Amino acid sequence: MDDLRRAWDEQADRWIAWARRPGHDTYERWHRDAFLPILPGPGRLTVDLGCGEGRLTRYLRSAGHRVVGVDGSPRLVAAAHGADPSGPVLNADAAALPLGDGVADLVVAFMSLHDVDDLDGAVDEVARVLVPGGVLCVAVVHPLNSAGTFRSRAAGSEYVVEGSYLGGRRYADSIERAGLGMTFHSLHHPLQDYTRAFERNGLLVEALREPAVPDEAVRDDADRRWQRVPLFLHLRARLGEGTS
Repeated sequence: MDDLRRAWDEQADRWIAWARRPGHDTYERWHRDAFLPILPGPGRLTVDLGCGEGRLTRYLRSAGHRVVGVDGSPRLVAAAHGADPSGPVLNADAAALPLGDGVADLVVAFMSLHDVDDLDGAVDEVARVLVPGGVLCVAVVHPLNSAGTFRSRAAGSEYVVEGSYLGGRRYADSIERAGLGMTFHSLHHPLQDYTRAFERNGLLVEALREPAVPDEAVRDDADRRWQRVPLFLHLRARLGEGTS
């Protein structure tokens, strides 16, 4: 198992507790609903790439999508299947998907492409399993977010990038909140790493969003900082009709 896959499998129990506590993180408070507008409606098959414990997979199924979940952590796959046995959840490397060519018209990678060991290989596989004209919808930690930090928790705190924005690097963020702890293991990528992988595979970016934390989701000054600097980046890319 590769480094990031192993790290997330080791954090699986913590992540399940974190993700399944109602209103605990940004997903339920506002992030999922900010992401949904870039998704097309249900089609032939949706692949939820990096599905984790399955919360988005479950939502997509409830919205009418026929979904295959895929994750690199055996423990998270077991949790996703246990929460919803109605559809398949596969344990696999994102860069070696156990799916045929051209089987999906939508791949959703919600907060997962920055957590894979081989970004280029994962995007190659996305392009392989999509039908021509199929769509990839991505949410990642915004590269500006992963490149820098605020000086303090004050709403007007200075934001500083002290190292290189352009250089890729591994990082880990350990967070304690409301009695739960979680370490997020990720890779920082500049925006061009994603778009170059798309370009090489004939995936044309047709939507880009940098959602701000909405007022109704702000709990304190630390949240309000993220109304000035984006937490997340959303992309929708379409596979060229002549690409397969």
